[in-house]
Amino acid sequence: MMVLPLLLALLAPADWVPARWPWIDSASLDLLKQVPVNCLLLEWKPDEEHAAFARAARERGLVTLGVLSPGPHLAENARLAAKVHPAGLVLQGDFPAALAETVRRETGVTVIEMTPRYRMPLGQGHSVIATDQGVWPGVQTETGGAHKAGPTGGVWIDTNSGFLRAARGWGDSVLWIGNRPPAGNVIPGARYLQAIADAALVGARWVLALDDGFAQALRAGDAATRAGWQRIGRLLRFLEQHPEWRRLQPAGQLAIVQNPEAGALLSGGIVDMIQVKHTPVRPVPRSRLRDEALTGVTMAVNVDAAGMTDAERAVLRAFTRGGGTLLTGPPGWKSQGVHRPDRMTLDQDEIDRLDQMWREVNQLIGRRNLGARLFNVSSMLSNLLASPDGTQTVIHLVNYSGYPVESVTIHLLGQYRRARLLAPESAEQDLELYKTDEGTGVDVPQVGVWATVSLE
Repeated sequence: MMVLPLLLALLAPADWVPARWPWIDSASLDLLKQVPVNCLLLEWKPDEEHAAFARAARERGLVTLGVLSPGPHLAENARLAAKVHPAGLVLQGDFPAALAETVRRETGVTVIEMTPRYRMPLGQGHSVIATDQGVWPGVQTETGGAHKAGPTGGVWIDTNSGFLRAARGWGDSVLWIGNRPPAGNVIPGARYLQAIADAALVGARWVLALDDGFAQALRAGDAATRAGWQRIGRLLRFLEQHPEWRRLQPAGQLAIVQNPEAGALLSGGIVDMIQVKHTPVRPVPRSRLRDEALTGVTMAVNVDAAGMTDAERAVLRAFTRGGGTLLTGPPGWKSQGVHRPDRMTLDQDEIDRLDQMWREVNQLIGRRNLGARLFNVSSMLSNLLASPDGTQTVIHLVNYSGYPVESVTIHLLGQYRRARLLAPESAEQDLELYKTDEGTGVDVPQVGVWATVSLE
């Protein structure tokens, strides 16, 4: 009986599958038999009931993290919380910059900073980087149920994947997005699947959080809610069975050079506009721009040319001399108010100013295949990934429509000898490959919420 807790204790933070747990009675832990969550985020309370629940969770082999928010006596509370949660703490909110290091030093436990986007400690070597700011994923609708068009002219999908792509460019840290469901709503199980998949599309984890109505119905044994909970478990289990996908790198031939101060961590920007069109895109932080970062790239978009150093400009000059196409953003472009704690999305005037850049990008990419072209995917987002040695290529598909989509077509550059379809609610199957003018074509018969095509 002691083997499971010991194994869980040996898990690295990068292997934690997190959820905000709304209950502190040990009977609630039985719900975790149906989902592979192994890390519970608990709002810190200095009382025995909280401590007893944390002990009960650890006895079942679960990691518990105490969540602390800004307030008085924080350092003292952190020391007390670390005794109850020896695996680690979560500092959630806009804390002073040096506070996390002080808490790490004084408690000796893992400290995860769940900050506003502008404060994410990118590139600092933390095993987990987190933010509590996110949009609720899904297809935008207008009054009456019609799908809302976005800046690209097509159906617009609210997604966190664009800024998470940008954050991934800073290193190998696991990304957590800890936004909660919209308040005052009972969210159906399918929408939770979309939130999980939206983060997983780019190798991140959504910190599972249930709305009050869903949580109450789940504990009451409502059949439909239990069925939704089981689907959540199947999707999480499926994703955790493929940890290798998180180690794959963005493929394709289009790079976006953009730093956070130019809006890279805001939703609704140029990366989101491009990914809605299903062009594989590789965000590159401007401060990490090196020749190797553009290996395999044929086209690059430089969003913030005015802020570049001479060394960064030299990399782009070498890129164009080598035959690459470079598109530069509007003169003086810089997103306004990026460092406001409440900022998650571009303002409308910023979208309008980006419109010229988007038109030029769209004209250049047009019908070109920059790694993959997809058809019948208006309600989806995709991500083309590959291993550094090129031996493994996958393309993930996430469907935000709420109903299965049939007959998706993918045209890929290059030649492949085998394609397999993997999905959380169906058996793995081989897909037929065929030649196209661009390379290789493959048809996916149906996409529920998630499907992955793995290619050799």
